[in-house]
Amino acid sequence: MELAWVLGTPLFGAIVLAVLGARRSAAELNVVISLATLIAAAALVLRIIGHGSMTVAHEQFFVDPFNVFLIALTALIGFTTAVFSRPYMRIEQDHGRLNTHRLRLYHSMYQLFMAAMLVALSTNNMGLLWVAMEAATLSTVLLVSLYRTRASIEAAWKYFILCGVGIALALFGTILLYFAAERLLGGEGMKALLWTHLNAVKGQLDPTVIGLAFVFLLVGYGTKVGLAPLHNWLPDAHAEGPTPVSAVLSGLLLNVAMYAVVRCKILAAGAMHSALPGRMLMAFGLLSTVLAAFLLWRQRDIKRLFGYSSIEHMGIITFAFGMGGPLANFAALLHMTVHSLTKSAIFFAAGHASQIAGTQRIDGIRGLLAVSPTVGWGLMLGSLAILGTPPFGVFTSEYMVLITAMRDHPWATPFLLVALAVAFAAIFFKVQPMVFGETDAQRLPHPPALVPVFVHLSIVLMLGLYIPPALAQWYRLAASLIG
Repeated sequence: MELAWVLGTPLFGAIVLAVLGARRSAAELNVVISLATLIAAAALVLRIIGHGSMTVAHEQFFVDPFNVFLIALTALIGFTTAVFSRPYMRIEQDHGRLNTHRLRLYHSMYQLFMAAMLVALSTNNMGLLWVAMEAATLSTVLLVSLYRTRASIEAAWKYFILCGVGIALALFGTILLYFAAERLLGGEGMKALLWTHLNAVKGQLDPTVIGLAFVFLLVGYGTKVGLAPLHNWLPDAHAEGPTPVSAVLSGLLLNVAMYAVVRCKILAAGAMHSALPGRMLMAFGLLSTVLAAFLLWRQRDIKRLFGYSSIEHMGIITFAFGMGGPLANFAALLHMTVHSLTKSAIFFAAGHASQIAGTQRIDGIRGLLAVSPTVGWGLMLGSLAILGTPPFGVFTSEYMVLITAMRDHPWATPFLLVALAVAFAAIFFKVQPMVFGETDAQRLPHPPALVPVFVHLSIVLMLGLYIPPALAQWYRLAASLIG
């Protein structure tokens, strides 16, 4: 029942907002629908804590401590982003960048995107997972192109083509997965695509076929994660779409794609009886982290800057999952949490900073503290948090990744340390003059909704100082399920 509300609420909201999304009250309705989804997700969390994992709808959906954690995080950031987008999108409309028809498209596609991500996280069917990921891609293509400028349409096409190719490769990997499992599980009821059944017999699956399937699945879903060298769509999509879209792309969609990769890695590692799947994740993760760190120096657009930062941090998460083991998986889950909260908060602040300055160019944004102290402090504190400054939670998760690497893979530690140092210097020296410089910019016509910024950063700060025992136990249980 709880899962039906989690999935049905945003889907119903998409239909309602497709009709009513152009009205002035649509922004408030979007917030209410997102709040209802969050409440349903909280009820689902309580259900899993109290009764354990469950399958529903003839085993087509499966919820365990691993994916219910991501469902709750997705619903939370979906709600706070809806709260932020209410004044933000009205300012965009006042500036003439959006009209009522595009606002209708935005509100309906936002809820459809949320529904697609929640289906991807909760489905037990690897085929339905692929369908949900494709639906998330198509809905966000429309959101990225919302401004209908030449740059936004180009970014949307790049996103569509690159991720379309990636998702096609993932489809081929899914077909190979079914081919390998059908001999054991049979084709009746599509059992050969149900993850719980696949996981139960993974040790008996043909390692050659599963290994080939994993390559396609990793490349396919890894494109959605933004792993180098498959990352080219991500900075453009973040820079050219509306800021709420950038926030959910970075804070949510990348996590969902990472979830798909991890589920596939569990099957591949069990079938191949080898550490090769983990080593592949480590290689892609390390390459992404190092490459993105150096590319940060070349960025002149504030949203592209933090788009590349997302590539860096998804690389760290991928590397941690590749190492495997209780501590590395715990660190990866914690890093997914704090990165999502921090990066969405940064995009909230950066979006209002761009509106104040009238440009997204870094050299055009100055003196935010003088014009809007909340925007300035939100951007500064968010930047310090994402750079791993203690005592924020990002420092804690990165420290755990580093000590695990030092213990198990010491050769990788210098690469991680250099990448983190380069990223710190690149972002700090770009953000500092934006916040503390002098400006003649004017205040915004609508008060910015920055409560979500400081709520997110407060949670990240708390997770750096103290992880509640219940949450720590939740992370440990999820980490043990990953292996």
